[in-house]
Amino acid sequence: MPNSDADSAALGELMHAAFRGLRGRWIQQLAPFELTPHQYRALNAMGRNADDGGMRLKDLADRLRIAPRSATEVVDQLEAKGLVERGPDPSDRRATLIALTPAGTRMREGVRRDRAREADEYFAALSSDDRSELARILGQLAGDMPRRHPKP
Repeated sequence: MPNSDADSAALGELMHAAFRGLRGRWIQQLAPFELTPHQYRALNAMGRNADDGGMRLKDLADRLRIAPRSATEVVDQLEAKGLVERGPDPSDRRATLIALTPAGTRMREGVRRDRAREADEYFAALSSDDRSELARILGQLAGDMPRRHPKP
């Protein structure tokens, strides 16, 4: 286990290198779908709320941990592609809900299938036990993220 600043720095570099490799593969995998990673993340988040009739833009921004303005830009791009639509919020006439169109749902499912296949290839070098341990560790780190604050 790393216990010094040097060990922690090396671990951070290894994680960064692994993430860069995975992100590069992800970008290549999304290219045939003409989606960016941000657009897919938004499609995926909206797909998880499909049974709720849509979600508010602020809720999407919160889920993606991005600024509301950035969420608006992504939704505008997806709407231009016919993958999402805006509609009135029945519980608040001043608010707007965003939801996947049928084309957006099909796109999301197609990308999810390809991503699962890509992830299987990427993680093929790891044993089942290693994958479980990696998932546990990354889940622990990701779960801690919202509580972390930069040092002054």
